[in-house]
Amino acid sequence: MTAHDGTGHRARLRQRLADGGPDALLDHELIEYLLALAIPRRDTKPLAKQLIAQFGSLGGVLTADWTALARVPGLSDTSIAALKITQAAALRLLKQDMQQRPILSSWQALLDYLRADMAYLSVERVRVLHLNARNMLIRDDHMGDGSIDQAAIYVREVVKRAVELGSTSLILVHNHPSGSPEPSRQDIAVTRQIMEALKPLGISVHDHLIMGTDGHHSMRGMGLL
Repeated sequence: MTAHDGTGHRARLRQRLADGGPDALLDHELIEYLLALAIPRRDTKPLAKQLIAQFGSLGGVLTADWTALARVPGLSDTSIAALKITQAAALRLLKQDMQQRPILSSWQALLDYLRADMAYLSVERVRVLHLNARNMLIRDDHMGDGSIDQAAIYVREVVKRAVELGSTSLILVHNHPSGSPEPSRQDIAVTRQIMEALKPLGISVHDHLIMGTDGHHSMRGMGLL
């Protein structure tokens, strides 16, 4: 591989970032600069553009799992770590903002966190947010991966966990890898089963949020709960 001297180009990117802030660089330039930190003697622009094309977006690149990234020629473990540590820092920042206030009064912070964490996943992930009487987050439970109609979420497990944690209410969340957040009949049926199982215990379900690259849907907002 021929060594690449991109000092001048990278200095210009750095200066644009310093002068213009987060919006000064295009998506592929953000990836390019990240990779340049891990591969300092190589022109990383082609690889950055390839990653955006392959995974569809900046979010798709950062949320792609390690195994998928490792299949991309030219990406070493060090390069992948640079991408994943960026994702981890962004999620930590968003989650911290969400946790500092009652969930229902910081709804946009919750949506921002869930979108960054789940919208671009290539598998369906189910999680349950457990809240206390002040609507503060007690636990963010990852219930499993796989489509919801393949029993990734079990009613009895949700109920058992809510009792163990002393939850007052829950928010159910899952993503649709297809990109469309439209709830399926199975999504609606499972949600109603959970609500019925929790009702005798005095535990409510605030909402069931479905995340996708095309946006999100709230079952409560759609009048389905």
